[in-house]
Amino acid sequence: MTIWTELADLPFRVDFVNAGGLRTRTLRAGSGDPVVFLHGTSGHLEAFVRNLPAHARHFSCHALDMLGHGYTDGGDFPYRIGRYVAHLLDYLDAVGVQRAHLVGESLGGWVAARVASDHPDRVERLTLVAPGGTVANPAVMERIKTSTTAAVTSDDIALTRERLELLMHDPAKDVSDELVAIRHEIYHRPQFRAALPRLLCLQEMENRRPDLLTPEQLGRIAAPTLIVWGAQNPFGDVPEAQRLHAAVPGSRLEIFGECGHWPQHEHPDRFNRLNLAFLRGEGPP
Repeated sequence: MTIWTELADLPFRVDFVNAGGLRTRTLRAGSGDPVVFLHGTSGHLEAFVRNLPAHARHFSCHALDMLGHGYTDGGDFPYRIGRYVAHLLDYLDAVGVQRAHLVGESLGGWVAARVASDHPDRVERLTLVAPGGTVANPAVMERIKTSTTAAVTSDDIALTRERLELLMHDPAKDVSDELVAIRHEIYHRPQFRAALPRLLCLQEMENRRPDLLTPEQLGRIAAPTLIVWGAQNPFGDVPEAQRLHAAVPGSRLEIFGECGHWPQHEHPDRFNRLNLAFLRGEGPP
């Protein structure tokens, strides 16, 4: 299965939107209430190709390359959480969306949770997929920084593959040659290479700690919230997810077995059934 065949039966368009002056790549498909998909650190919108066809049958889907990621412009400043939040709000304003469901994976979940906490009028329902932003683990931060830097600064595509394989419980099944090639191309864009220190700034303790989600911020989230976590998540153990679940009022936690840091990609059928039922306000599928 390739990215093209994943999307082959889906009418969609890839476009660029001016979001607060930043040229922002977006894949849009479907109709109905808007759902915005946000990827993780050094990622890109292709993280959701296994989810978009199912969701676009019910919703108007927007998968973004976030600030300074993929083919979206960055800026001459550290990419802190407040900047990501501002960029997302600028995008929503640019496409005329006042209120949306947010589906955020890893860094995208961190950003989505901050938007839900600080701008509750903009969020209908919130899905947090292995979200970051609740802890500052030096070992995990170093692993992300070192592996990403190695893949970006070397032309060896094997290092890009290794960076993606970090995310998956079963890399042989879920890290395709095509996904590696797409990420390798993005990593070696001159703009991406130049911005790498700004993109990795949240892996530095002096930037991460002030931006972490506080219990007070999590407690202010009023949107119905679904948390999805992999039992073998290499960047955070299950107790981290349980603490997050306890901090977000009325949230629901689902743990996927045999799963790493990309539940939406590693177990797409299960994730799609679960998330669609949640976004439509139905009971567990």
